[in-house]
Amino acid sequence: MRKAAILMTAALILPAFAAGEKGEVAKKEGKAKKGAPGENVDMPFLMAPLTNADGKLTGYAYISTRLTAKSDTIALAVREKLPFIQDLMVRDVNGTTVTTAEDPQSVDVPRLEARLLADALKVMGSDKVKLITVCTVQIAELHPLQTQALSAPANLPELDAHKNPVKSRCDA
Repeated sequence: MRKAAILMTAALILPAFAAGEKGEVAKKEGKAKKGAPGENVDMPFLMAPLTNADGKLTGYAYISTRLTAKSDTIALAVREKLPFIQDLMVRDVNGTTVTTAEDPQSVDVPRLEARLLADALKVMGSDKVKLITVCTVQIAELHPLQTQALSAPANLPELDAHKNPVKSRCDA
């Protein structure tokens, strides 16, 4: 009887310890991507133009980013230089397309993060910035499909066909 009680207790406690260890690993991995408290700087939104194959403007991508500095004191310096970093990033996204080659309505997030990190490093120096994370991307078409509210035909495509490719990667 006593042996059964010990086995039952162990069966209930061991999964809880295992879950706790997994949670700690996930927290450590998230911390590496997010940065320590005080190291993150939320950047102002970027508005990148989207064009079709002919070069005609089709809409805009509203991009929110977060810069992670190497320390909290460097994050203060980043905040002081924020207008200069933002100016370089705005010039970058307006000078070179942010979309993928296959779909002119979806943002190439890894390539964009690398470009924006290079912009931040130009202003701050290579030893001050860890990474830039694209938090959200919202696509706004220039001329969205417009129909009458009361008599919409049944064969229209989905209005929200272009959903955000990045779903709030910066929320913690």
